[in-house]
Amino acid sequence: MNFEEALPIISTGGVIIYPTETLYALGAEAMDEGAAKRIMIIKGRPISKPLPLIIGKMDQLDQVTDNVTPEILRLARQFWPGPLSIIVKAKSELPLQVKDAEGFTSVRWTSHPSAEELCLKSRSPLIATSANKSGESPAAVPAEVTAELAALVDGVVDCEPYPHGGDPSTVVKALPGGKVVILRYGVVTKADLVQAGFTVVN
Repeated sequence: MNFEEALPIISTGGVIIYPTETLYALGAEAMDEGAAKRIMIIKGRPISKPLPLIIGKMDQLDQVTDNVTPEILRLARQFWPGPLSIIVKAKSELPLQVKDAEGFTSVRWTSHPSAEELCLKSRSPLIATSANKSGESPAAVPAEVTAELAALVDGVVDCEPYPHGGDPSTVVKALPGGKVVILRYGVVTKADLVQAGFTVVN
């Protein structure tokens, strides 16, 4: 399935598997609570681990949060589009499944052309959690998406370029004064953040 075929599935509340710059993702429209619940069930993910989001352009960040601080904006300008996920205060209308207990969510501007196009043409941020059951290995190419997982969704986007594989996106939280906390190590390293002028704190 190509991403054009995936668009009507997303717009009608479906769940797909699609490539991002790092790994294949389970996804759906970010605002669709029913789809978000379904992804949680498919993945076997506890509600305590909210589903991350991707956007296809900077303007779509306004659909995720009303609180874009100077520190968040600086991180975005340095590392987006790309594999840096930033913790932001989520809009109240986003489903509970994409927010933690304090109302925060993780978002990045994807650098994968098909994933970006899906966001832009659906006019929505997308859920983007790795395409695997919790505890199992993530998929970087279509052959690594298990038949069991593929049977539980409404389609698999199989188009190049495939994800890079390897590490997932790095997850950070921005603090005042150019400081960041790394919540998950990934493609963007501590050295990358320091080189960009940020102070990494524990």
